Amino acid sequence: MNKTYLLYFLISTLIISSCSNLKYLQEGEMLYTGAKLKIIGKDSVTKESRQLKTALEKLLRPKPNTAILGMRPSLYIYNLVGPVKKEKGIKHWLKTQIGEPPVLASQLDLNHNKDVLQNYSENNGYFNATTKADTIGKGKTVSAIYTLKPGKQYTIRTVKFPTDSSALSTIIRNTIPKSLLKINEGYNLDKIKEERIRINNFLKEKGFYYFDPDYLKIQVDSTVSDHQVDLIVKVKSDAPLLSKNQYKINNIIVYPNFTITPDTTKATIDTVIKHHDFTIHDSEKLFKPEIFDQTLTFKKGDLYNRTDHNLALKNLENLGVYKFVKNKFVVADTIGNYLDTYYYLTPLTKKSIRLELLAKTNSANYNGTELNLNWSNRNAFGGAELLNISIYGGFEVQVSGQNTGYNVYTAGTEANLLWPKILSPFQIKPFSGFMAKTKVTAGYEYQNRTQLYSLQTGKANFGYLWKSNERKEHRLNIAEITFARPKDVTALYQEQVDLNPSLGHVVEKQLVFGPSYSYIYSNNVKKNKRNTIYYKGSINLSGNLAGLLTSADIKKKDTVEVFGVPFSQFIRLENEFKHYLKLGKESQLASRIIVGTGFAYGNSNEMPYISQFFIGGTNSIRAFKARSIGPGTYYDSAINTDSYTEDQSGDIKLELNTEYRTKIYRMVKGALFVDAGNIWLLNDNPYKPGSKFTSDFMNELAVGVGAGLRFDLSVLVFRTDLAFPIRKPYLPDGNRWVIDSIDFGSGSWRNDNLIFNLAIGYPF
Repeated sequence: MNKTYLLYFLISTLIISSCSNLKYLQEGEMLYTGAKLKIIGKDSVTKESRQLKTALEKLLRPKPNTAILGMRPSLYIYNLVGPVKKEKGIKHWLKTQIGEPPVLASQLDLNHNKDVLQNYSENNGYFNATTKADTIGKGKTVSAIYTLKPGKQYTIRTVKFPTDSSALSTIIRNTIPKSLLKINEGYNLDKIKEERIRINNFLKEKGFYYFDPDYLKIQVDSTVSDHQVDLIVKVKSDAPLLSKNQYKINNIIVYPNFTITPDTTKATIDTVIKHHDFTIHDSEKLFKPEIFDQTLTFKKGDLYNRTDHNLALKNLENLGVYKFVKNKFVVADTIGNYLDTYYYLTPLTKKSIRLELLAKTNSANYNGTELNLNWSNRNAFGGAELLNISIYGGFEVQVSGQNTGYNVYTAGTEANLLWPKILSPFQIKPFSGFMAKTKVTAGYEYQNRTQLYSLQTGKANFGYLWKSNERKEHRLNIAEITFARPKDVTALYQEQVDLNPSLGHVVEKQLVFGPSYSYIYSNNVKKNKRNTIYYKGSINLSGNLAGLLTSADIKKKDTVEVFGVPFSQFIRLENEFKHYLKLGKESQLASRIIVGTGFAYGNSNEMPYISQFFIGGTNSIRAFKARSIGPGTYYDSAINTDSYTEDQSGDIKLELNTEYRTKIYRMVKGALFVDAGNIWLLNDNPYKPGSKFTSDFMNELAVGVGAGLRFDLSVLVFRTDLAFPIRKPYLPDGNRWVIDSIDFGSGSWRNDNLIFNLAIGYPF
């Protein structure tokens, strides 16, 4: 009976809320409730017919008020709020942000929609289509009905390209293998427009700087056969002569200190420097001419092409020293079919200082703040070098949990110097025209975990960054050094080390040095792609050369020390793959897979703690606290009591994430996600039973689910996630799935399982 009453209540509510909107209509007004489209004369179940109907329905205007099960809640809120006198306050927010004004029948233009349907049909090869439109009134509501009889679609019989012997026509013919216009495919006006753009883009790569898609026409002959057309590609007779010429590069003139005043545009031209193929006007000599060897891809005598044109501009922008980058091409006065190239570069302020105050929180109940002071010099030595020095300090306080007082205080400094070229004793040519860079980093950090220990960490590296094309990026560190040294290890922590020696790895002296390489691939250079992928693969080789030269072998007790510290020798591999599937205009499915492994040998019998893998937390498996999972089925009960034990680490990592993202309202976006993964050790550890990697690893995955909100503020994304575990790997086999124990009404369950994450940016 209770269920029956509930059903009656819901139905009554549905009817009342639907009808209540109509009482707000003025005399003579009628509510528009939508349109129905009928396609006759075609099999409605075919893929072609469904695609045509879907495309046509999207064109109909206006769109009716949003309806859910026949109700229009946004319209109801709009009407319920009523007139709003002030442009602020809760009523104004409800009416304008949540509410939705009524879509009236007076906004409907049947003839316009009829013409839109007719034009779209004809533009897609249904030249004999006929369209009808009418309305249906019911009480105070009006709906529209459209009937389309498309007829048989016209298909392409042949495509004819220019046949004369001119250079322009010859190059156009060379594009035939990549033509978008295919024989026997349906006629499509949009594809014809895209074909003109495609040909134009190809011509731009062959020196035709002044050509434009509008100088091409594609004639349609529909009289050649029954429901077939011939397409004839032609260059318009009135196309300018300039557009038919191929151009080469003549003079290259650069103004690296170009300024724009309110009333005039002027460039300083007192000092003229001749450098290779460049003429440089820089009276103050702010920039060394050599930087243009790395950034400007054109050389005198080169055939103009759009790729080098855009690449040069991108290289100049990526220098990071210019506020505005402009260029123009002018037909040379002294020689035919040549272009003089001008670059106008307006520098940014050379030096800047920035102070940042950050708030931090994590799933281990630590909250705190960090203060960063950053100083930058954008042209440190006259060669567009970027020098950045930062000093930072902060603290994290454990505000709840059974063991508080183990607060973390951090202070450090870091310096980065970036050259827009390869620094090497050997001559290295630019990589595919993209600007290569050399980067040097040095830093020091002091971390104090009160009542436990302090750590001092120094790091330095020297390496290169370059691109082989727009999608492929490489990072090679020739030398990468990290040295960690403990200080002030307390008796309290030492007692824990005596009970569990694996805790001692955290406070061991650690020396890691050697090369590393990363390869990054991304196909997001084109916007609005349905499928976007990202891949990053990296390899770290620590102490390999030193181990080879010294024949170090810890198994033979031949450990080699550097400055009194045994150096770490290992190979570490990590692969990260991301995929973004666009489901709609404001929704996507984002997925990520991370697979990593590390293997110690020679001078080491295990991976150093600072180079191992970790899992869990804000950007990982969000249903578990940071670095609290694993390794394997190992479980430290102290983790759940917010104790001070070491973060769990492993030699092998597997992580899988999937997140559905959609827009809720304006800047507010929502997400539903599933995270899974774990870490393992390669070898048995008697102090961590169940931590070794075995063939049963899939049965040892942690799984969590949750939901979150993202507040997109343009300059940053503010993220909140609420998650809980549905599979705990440390439980006995057969009992690891804990879905049956979910109880949101239980305070103890919520306290033990719900994890709130607060972060900046997306997790992946």
